[in-house]
Amino acid sequence: MANTKSAIKAARKSLRFRARNQGVKTALKTLNKKLAAAVAAKDAKAARDAGIAYVSAMDRAVKTGVVHRNTADRAKAHAAPHIFAKQA
Repeated sequence: MANTKSAIKAARKSLRFRARNQGVKTALKTLNKKLAAAVAAKDAKAARDAGIAYVSAMDRAVKTGVVHRNTADRAKAHAAPHIFAKQA
């Protein structure tokens, strides 16, 4: 248990941040699954839309410190071929 005022406050903050981070990570996983499903279904338009949403969410997660910048860059690189694929 925390002994000082600042440690008590830090414990409260860590719980709040953990809840926020968990929600963001769950949303990222969902968006990634939507992208993978659209790619598997060979639906180029849906894959592009899902890819754009995934990249945007990943950038927001980096900005708030939930995801490391290099992790986000790697995920965005995997999504890029589906976003910039030629539309038939």
